[in-house]
Amino acid sequence: MSLVEWPRTVDDAIALQERLRTQVITTSAPDLHIDTVAGLDVGYRDTGLCNDSVVGVCVVFDAKTLAVLDEVVVEGTTDFPYIAGLFAFREMPVLLQALDRATVTPDLLVADGQGIAHPRRFGLACHLGVHTGIPSIGVAKNPMGRFDPPGTKRGSTSDVVMDGADGDEVVGRALRTQDGVKPVFVSVGHKIDLDRACTEVLRLAPRYRLPETTRRADTLTRQSASPAGS
Repeated sequence: MSLVEWPRTVDDAIALQERLRTQVITTSAPDLHIDTVAGLDVGYRDTGLCNDSVVGVCVVFDAKTLAVLDEVVVEGTTDFPYIAGLFAFREMPVLLQALDRATVTPDLLVADGQGIAHPRRFGLACHLGVHTGIPSIGVAKNPMGRFDPPGTKRGSTSDVVMDGADGDEVVGRALRTQDGVKPVFVSVGHKIDLDRACTEVLRLAPRYRLPETTRRADTLTRQSASPAGS
C-alpha cells in the first residue's frame, strides 16, 4: 500500500493490520546474510498545534564493527490519533522517509517497538518489514505479553506469550543482553526467525542493555525533538 492510500480512520487501520498480518514471514531465508543494520525511532515535539510534530530517525550500522555508516533525521507531522496498538500509523510515514534517504540499504531493520508481540500480531516492526520487504525485528524496552524472568546471565531468554486461539501463543522473548540488567523484549517483524532475531540483538548489544541501533537512534531522536535541536 502506498502512503497516498494510508488509512485515516481507526477502523481502516485495524482492517489493514488484519489483512497484512497474513503476509508476515516468521522464518529466515537459508541465505540470509546481514552486513548492515538500521535502527529506527520516532520522537514527538510539543508544538501546540493540532497535528503532532514528529521526528523520524534512521541510523545504519556495519553489523560486524558497529561503525555508523549513515544517519538520517526527517521532520514531519501526523494527524492519526494516539491509540495503543496503532502507533505504526503515526510513525511509519516519517520512518519510511528517513529510510528512503539513507545512502546505505540495510539488510535488517530494528524497530524500537513490537513485531508480532501485538494484539493483532502486526506491530510496527512487522509493518516496516512487510512494506519494505526487508527483514525486521522489534526490540522493545517493555513487554507486551506475559513472561517469566530469564536467567541473570547475558544471553538468557524466556518466552513472551499472549492469549491465542488455541491457548498461550509464543510471540517473542525476554532477552538478557548483559549480566544482571533488565531484559529487552524481542519479537519477529518479518523474514527472520526468533532464534536468529535474538542472536542479532545480542551481536548489536556488546556492552549495554539496549542494542547500539536503539541507543544511537534514541539519542538522535531526543536531540532532534528537543527545543534546542529545532
